[in-house]
Amino acid sequence: MSSIDIRHPHCRSLKDARSAVEKVAAKIQERFDIDCAWNGDALEFSRSGVDGEIRLLPEEVRVVMRLGFMLSFLQGSIESEIRRYLEREFG
Repeated sequence: MSSIDIRHPHCRSLKDARSAVEKVAAKIQERFDIDCAWNGDALEFSRSGVDGEIRLLPEEVRVVMRLGFMLSFLQGSIESEIRRYLEREFG
């Protein structure tokens, strides 16, 4: 099983950061057909072949994903797309 671990800095309040994470999650959900739910300050997501979370920290957003065998071949493109969404929402 391969994994993705992205840390992206931000300087927003947790409320504003949460709103931005929801936008990122909507894009990820649309693109990869995943289920998402908040658990405290972490947006947990899963579907067959992938699970993980987007965790809000005071000065960074951390995305951790575990990819199943089939999706591990797409790790680079998945990671690039998530980084693009984070950059768009958090600058």
